[in-house]
Amino acid sequence: MFSEKVINIAVFVAGIDEEYQNNIIIGINSYAQKNNINVSYFAAFGGMIESKLYDKGEYSIYDLANLDNFDGAILMTNTINDDEAKKKIIENIKDYKVPAVVFDCDDCSEFYNISINNNNAMREIVRHVITEHKAEVINYISGPMSNPEAVARLNAFREVMAENNLKVDERRVYYGEFRSADGRCAIEQCMKSGLKLPDAFICANDAMALTAISTLEKYGFHIPDDVIVTGFDYTYSARNFSPLLTSVKRPLLQMGSYACQVLMNLIRGQEPLSEELEASCVFTESCGCASQCSEQGEEYRKIAYKKIEKTNSNIQKLNILAARLAEAESDTQLFDVIKKFVSELGCERFALCLSSNWQETYHSSDYDDIFDSLTAPLIWTKEKTESVDFFKGSEGDPMRLEKGGNINYYLPLHFSNKVHGYYIITNSDFPINSLLCHTFSMNVSHSIENLRKLSHIRKAVDELNRIYVIDPLCDIYNRNGFIKFADEIFRDCVKNNKCIMITFIDMDGLKFINDNYGHDEGDFAIQRLASVIKSCCRYDELCARFGGDEFVLFNSNATLSSAESLEKRFNAKLESINQIINKPYTISASLGSYTVKVSGEDTLYKIIKQADELMYEVKKNKKNSRRGSDK
Repeated sequence: MFSEKVINIAVFVAGIDEEYQNNIIIGINSYAQKNNINVSYFAAFGGMIESKLYDKGEYSIYDLANLDNFDGAILMTNTINDDEAKKKIIENIKDYKVPAVVFDCDDCSEFYNISINNNNAMREIVRHVITEHKAEVINYISGPMSNPEAVARLNAFREVMAENNLKVDERRVYYGEFRSADGRCAIEQCMKSGLKLPDAFICANDAMALTAISTLEKYGFHIPDDVIVTGFDYTYSARNFSPLLTSVKRPLLQMGSYACQVLMNLIRGQEPLSEELEASCVFTESCGCASQCSEQGEEYRKIAYKKIEKTNSNIQKLNILAARLAEAESDTQLFDVIKKFVSELGCERFALCLSSNWQETYHSSDYDDIFDSLTAPLIWTKEKTESVDFFKGSEGDPMRLEKGGNINYYLPLHFSNKVHGYYIITNSDFPINSLLCHTFSMNVSHSIENLRKLSHIRKAVDELNRIYVIDPLCDIYNRNGFIKFADEIFRDCVKNNKCIMITFIDMDGLKFINDNYGHDEGDFAIQRLASVIKSCCRYDELCARFGGDEFVLFNSNATLSSAESLEKRFNAKLESINQIINKPYTISASLGSYTVKVSGEDTLYKIIKQADELMYEVKKNKKNSRRGSDK
């Protein structure tokens, strides 16, 4: 007996912790879990911190979705304020020819549009304010013009104003982003404009309306006695605000569930039922109408207390998380801190997915490359913790779930527009019920970036230390390196009264090579001599280029025969290298070795000076010998 194939749906959305999105998502999830459907939300928090570079990093999550892995898609593009991001999602759906539904958008005939009749409700509110409350001068606080709902509501406002022979003063129209802060900004702009206070502020959603009321009250105005304010959406906060907010009630839960039903019909090749959901106006205190009933007082207080208690608890957890993330100095420590936090979220699974080279360098803005090669260093479930060394971004999930009824949230991890990867939370309401999910994402993202930078700083310090002690031409210790490492060994030799040998080596005829064959050949000859000296060093010996054509060798376990043994090795290797390179000149050098049993009265500098003097005696004898042979 074969089980029915599990249906997988992708949802593209932004701002999942806001009430409009939240209610639709709850409707989608309820239908999906009852019908054994897997839903994957590709979710961003774009447009929230007024940074285009940051938003670019957020919207990278939409590039992750490989539609080959999905049977259908739900597009909440009306929540995405970036035109380019929306366009890319829509074109991707069209290219893959995936069955898709979209909310309140008639622009794409290929997709089934799930809509609520918002226009009629907005018209009704504007007419009510004009006819019932005699408002003539009206300000409007709009959503973004990239959003079709915002456009429709603004058009409805303009139409009713025209119907009543009222002029729309463009100075009294504020274009926001549907964010709470837009209400405050709109009021402040109005106060600075020099225009008189309007009779009413009509707002395109509740979030902006509630903040507008709070800001007006700070300026000393009373609602609705001094000015009327209306909203749209009839959110929980609007229903329990003071004054109660005149608004538009929309069946959002039903809208989410209905979208799933329609999409399932499209996937099965069935013709979906066509239904336009209706919105209804709620006229109450903020426009001057009689009070409507808010939530039951006792029940509201219980709900409010639970929300406050949960928020306070989450803030405390996030503060602890931030402190522990700041202390993490390795990827292992970082992942352990994240694991402890997510184990308290009540989710069934958490997967941290990063670009394979996240520690190596700044990533480019080409997100296709970022998601090509991924690693999942932390996959947590209630039963165990696992990791996946490598998987392709086209897979999306490093360990795909075989059963249905799972709700997955894919959320981006990035620093500004530099993308590190993403994480997946499965079967948890934390992303939609906690206002702190965005803060969690930012904390983790910044910690990953800090760790990446720390890794690069360590590498840079290591390289600087190497450059400080290594001669770049000869790739052996320079004078700094020799003094640093030989001095430590020398002190141990003094302590244990050891016999040491310092050999000073000076190249013969470097000026002749430079003058006759050029400085490049001179450098080449110095390099070859250095390689001979290095090859003569044994495990207990240290060599360095002391400067120019001078070298030094330190033997910390010398015997009386060490100097003779070194000279034999040196001359044999030097003869061999001359035969190999076959140059028109001969590389040669003079050696002076000083062997002594060191005591507390000796210094490394004093012994090097003794070796240097012996070397010059050898060099002097060589010159005298050459002069004698020339006679």
